[in-house]
Amino acid sequence: MISGKEDITDKKSEERFRLVVESAPNAMLLVSSAGKITLVNSQTEKLFQYSREELIGQGIEILIPKRYTEKHPGFRNMFFAKPETRSMGVGRELFASRKDGTEFPVEIGLNPIEDSEGIMVLASIIDITERKKSEERFRLVVESAPNAMLLVNSEGKITLVNSQTEKLFQYAREELIDQGIEILIPKRFTEKHPGFRNMFFAKPETRSMGVGRELFASRKDGTEFPVEIGLNPIEFTDGNMVLASIIDITERKTQESNRLKSDFLANMSHELRTPMNAIIGFSELLIDKKVGELSPKQLEYINDIHASGSHLLHLINDILDISKIESGKIELQLESFNIYKAIEEVIKVVKPLADKKHICIELKSSIVINFIYLDRNRFLQILYNLLSNAIKFNTEDGNIYVEVSSQEKGYFLLKIRDTGIGIAKEDLHKLFIPFVQLDAGTTRRHEGTGLGLALTKKIVEAQQGEISIESAPGQGAIFYVKLPVNLEKMTNEIEL
Repeated sequence: MISGKEDITDKKSEERFRLVVESAPNAMLLVSSAGKITLVNSQTEKLFQYSREELIGQGIEILIPKRYTEKHPGFRNMFFAKPETRSMGVGRELFASRKDGTEFPVEIGLNPIEDSEGIMVLASIIDITERKKSEERFRLVVESAPNAMLLVNSEGKITLVNSQTEKLFQYAREELIDQGIEILIPKRFTEKHPGFRNMFFAKPETRSMGVGRELFASRKDGTEFPVEIGLNPIEFTDGNMVLASIIDITERKTQESNRLKSDFLANMSHELRTPMNAIIGFSELLIDKKVGELSPKQLEYINDIHASGSHLLHLINDILDISKIESGKIELQLESFNIYKAIEEVIKVVKPLADKKHICIELKSSIVINFIYLDRNRFLQILYNLLSNAIKFNTEDGNIYVEVSSQEKGYFLLKIRDTGIGIAKEDLHKLFIPFVQLDAGTTRRHEGTGLGLALTKKIVEAQQGEISIESAPGQGAIFYVKLPVNLEKMTNEIEL
């Protein structure tokens, strides 16, 4: 038997409970194990657009979209079979339904309560429509980013990636979500990475990752590549996460390496030229007998020294030229000059080499202009390299044809055709690679450094031109060099 005092106490407790529920900032409902609504607060009325009287005594399914009502009693029974305070529908998106039938996303917290009528559940319901909109905006921003972007939680699990991440790492999105971030890290670093991750989450701040260290990532096929990573901590309702921006810096590393290599070669070439000029200069003094008579044997040795020194200096100059061009330090000295006189000048220079093999060099022209505005010395260098190459790989009693013709849009075409040994199609791409020779090895028949054509290509391109080749074994080769008639005018037009 319950005394009047105890009855009053129970009523006071119920009233306090009702007041707490009523003053809650979220929609609150008390539901029986049979699924009947026994209590709601004013926030529930506002959220669902039902009056209190319309909800009390109704099944909870009145607030659930029709497509879910059939399965809901089963979930409710599972909860009451093992009641505990938890979030509802973990891992699933939840939706509720208003009086007018409109649906909206919700987050639901469940808290079991035992009273005289048995176990009940107090449900806290939050409308997360705005949060979902913000999440969608965030997702769209991440998706449209030009770099690979990943969202990682404090446990190291990937929760979001964009399409650039798929492209960069060669994984499908489904293969990455819920995986540990270590899936994208080379195996030799995975053991220590969790420690670095924990250090970041212990003191999260926007910063670059691995400052002072080289960072590498790993694709699905296991290939590694250098990366730059930016970290940005973001606080979500379910905990802190980090948004990582990943940039593949392979190209940047390559360019930096090439620049350092070019700077080194340029400096070394400069240091080598000074003693080589001295060797060549003193050998010329001896050859000219400025310091006295020499025996035939001594003269032969000195001539060998002079020839070797000149050959080495030519190689050093080629290296220096390539280094300057690659490091962007080449300076063009533009001037107006007669194209025919320039070609004839080079032909005279290489004629002794051609005469040794009884090769005839013939100049043809269908161009309507005489003067061009380029770097004259560089133009002579282009022509000298191409003619020397045509002589070297030509046959005895062969021919070389030099032809100049007009091109559209202010360009002219220089064509050099020889009747030499020709080049296989699969080897054409190797011609313009520095230090690469097609007949490399101890049995090669032709001398050279493999720099001539590589240097020629760079000089042509430095003057906004193009170079190409057509060839086949036994059918000779044709080099095409397309250059602007007036480089200064062409440059100004491009800048405009």
